[in-house]
Amino acid sequence: MKTASFLLPKDKVAYIHSSSSMKEALEQLEQHYYTALPIVDPEGKYAGTLTEGDLLWTLKDTPGLDFTNMDQVQVCDIEKNTRNESVSIHAHMEDMLALAADQNFVPVVDDDFIFLGIIRRKDIIEYYMRNITD
Repeated sequence: MKTASFLLPKDKVAYIHSSSSMKEALEQLEQHYYTALPIVDPEGKYAGTLTEGDLLWTLKDTPGLDFTNMDQVQVCDIEKNTRNESVSIHAHMEDMLALAADQNFVPVVDDDFIFLGIIRRKDIIEYYMRNITD
């Protein structure tokens, strides 16, 4: 089965632009109750994943940085400790099982690496549960 069947499209997913501020990222995480966000570059390409831990380590390790001036740090300048591997929209579900073991979501891109959306780990597990029990 193709990944497109399970795609949660970009317009229904919270994500952050690489040029957004650390404060905007924190607000997105809080608003959506997420622990990680896909990052999209100015061309719309998937550029990585930003996690709560990335924000906390940046806050801890940057002298003078606090909640009042987090708007001065761009997402692209934050060190990312996690790299969620993306898959092509043409990939099969079998290609995602290993990724789902380590990632809450799998970013999906087109042939030009443009971010199309995500497939949630929950959906991957449910797919395999249905196929195991059927």
